[in-house]
Amino acid sequence: MSSSPDQLRELFRMQKALNERIGVLTDQMDEAEKTKWVLNYCRAMTQELAELTDSVPWKWWAKYQKFDEQNARVEVVDLLHFLISLAQVLGMSADDVFQAYLKKNEVNFKRQESGYAEKDHSDSKHI
Repeated sequence: MSSSPDQLRELFRMQKALNERIGVLTDQMDEAEKTKWVLNYCRAMTQELAELTDSVPWKWWAKYQKFDEQNARVEVVDLLHFLISLAQVLGMSADDVFQAYLKKNEVNFKRQESGYAEKDHSDSKHI
């Protein structure tokens, strides 16, 4: 067995410490605070997605653009910071996210096997 820490749990631990350092106590929020921080993190992730988009040459009319893979990688990590924070606001631990991912991944594979021709609103209720 490896002596290194579980990587996802460690990311969640580090993000909680960073959030607490800047005064965001995700495990002590009432519904109004949760609502505020879900919106804050969604807005932050929207901005990071825009910055990620700007790392690739998407302007078909502009010839000066170049693919900035290094910056794209940084933006992905920025997104992960906010995504972990959002999960924590919603009361999700690293284990919760991992288990939900496993279940959702299974749903996604089943959707592909069935052709996913019609949306089934109940196929993700168990996650």
